[in-house]
Amino acid sequence: MKLSQKHLDYWQKNLVITSVLVVIWFVVTYVIGFFAIDLQNVTFLGFPIAFYMGAQGSLIIYVAIIGFYARYMNRLDHEYGVQEGEEQ
Repeated sequence: MKLSQKHLDYWQKNLVITSVLVVIWFVVTYVIGFFAIDLQNVTFLGFPIAFYMGAQGSLIIYVAIIGFYARYMNRLDHEYGVQEGEEQ
């Protein structure tokens, strides 16, 4: 089956946003933890940034990533006419 240009555009946008969100996830999960000792002097709400990200910040960012992706994909689905059907 040959994909139309519309399908290719849809998947290109999907791959771009997924790649960006995975990079954000990687930075929040691994990079901040890896540089935790170096980031001790950077504070957020009175706590070292590495401690805050480990305790609360990363969880908030994960939920924001999920919410943003769901909203973005719903809009993209409607734009390309591939949204899920209505439940009866």
